[in-house]
Amino acid sequence: MSVFPEARNTNDAPTGLRVGFKGSFYPAEQIARGAAFELFSAVDADGFRRTSRSSAPAPFHRFVHASEVEGVSVGGHAQPGLGVLGDGTPEDPLDAPLMVPLSRGIRWSEVHRASQSPAYRDDPMLAGIRRTAAIRRGTRMVKILSPGQLAGYLRGWLPYGFCYREYDVAHLRTPADLALLRTDGEAGRGVPDVVYALRWRANSPDDYEIPAGGEQAGLSTVPPHDRIGAPVLGTGFTPSERHLIPEFVTKDLADLPMPANAALIAYTAEGAEVVLYTYQPEQRGWLRMVGPQWRHLVTGVPEIPPDQEYLPVGDAVRSTILVGTYGEREYEAIADLPGGFRVLAMTRAARYAVENASRRAAFARWRGVYCQVLHTDSGWTRLRLARPDADAISRLGAQCYERGIHEVWAPAGELTDHETVTVAYPPA
Repeated sequence: MSVFPEARNTNDAPTGLRVGFKGSFYPAEQIARGAAFELFSAVDADGFRRTSRSSAPAPFHRFVHASEVEGVSVGGHAQPGLGVLGDGTPEDPLDAPLMVPLSRGIRWSEVHRASQSPAYRDDPMLAGIRRTAAIRRGTRMVKILSPGQLAGYLRGWLPYGFCYREYDVAHLRTPADLALLRTDGEAGRGVPDVVYALRWRANSPDDYEIPAGGEQAGLSTVPPHDRIGAPVLGTGFTPSERHLIPEFVTKDLADLPMPANAALIAYTAEGAEVVLYTYQPEQRGWLRMVGPQWRHLVTGVPEIPPDQEYLPVGDAVRSTILVGTYGEREYEAIADLPGGFRVLAMTRAARYAVENASRRAAFARWRGVYCQVLHTDSGWTRLRLARPDADAISRLGAQCYERGIHEVWAPAGELTDHETVTVAYPPA
């Protein structure tokens, strides 16, 4: 990354952060630790929208990813360290950038076109690009939510299904921009005033897989009448007309333990990010973080009082738990990343760092189809298909509840091959 002194200045702002974009420099603010920038312009330039923020340095703004930036300066001096290092690598080592080997023979338009075509799902060049989007322990992950999904997490849902690295989608800030990442099937039915998201840190790369071949190859074969949301292309990238966004699913589409300080967030039409709640595992609940000026953002969430300070998940059935050992005994554990894993305890003195940690979940087969066991009630068991495809969905009569997620009730006595799957997290 470099600063181009010949680039014309479009705004009269001699001090502060300025970012080069398409040959011009703009006043800017960094987002998500430099993964993206909000640019401001005095004129209605291409891609800019009018902002209603009274504190904005200019009347028009837009959001751009750090990979699109041509230079960064502060007070007229090159500044490579504002979230992005001089070679374009993010300052946070947990964020590995997506690397695209562009050349005279490989153009951006060709790479993007291949990412949007199932015919290229086995293309080695595309697979190589996809592998550069790596998840590490502590990588920030996000999942875009509808109001109903937000209410579900406030009542005790765990992270599952389709998700993204925050670094890859940091420039998508408005409900209109975030529509392509929704899993509830409401995209294209009007742009809401607010969109929600769950943000958490990954415990391990082993908790995630790419929906491109392998055990999740069947996702791309699900017919339109059996799915919700955008089709799964099988290339590892989400359907998009402009962006190249790597997508992930949780391993076997299963629930993951909810880590400490996971956040439920709102994105407004202006592009503001508002942290609504953070997860407090010792109290088993969500702590409200916003004051009265933002409580209107949750007025449309079903059965959630906007003025309630603390929302306990209570005795919500957890299909996945995190366990750890300390002193040769096993305890329920908490992921408190990037620091590590510790014993779940109400008192600070008992929150020992565990010697090892792993997640544990139950799986079984029904009519030969491998599923996660979510919970059992009155002789019936709720199942989620771990590797859905058109045949398995039809055989079980499973219903799609969001993109990639198919669930069904089954007689508990008909389940076979019960097993408890334990995924060990290697020491940091």
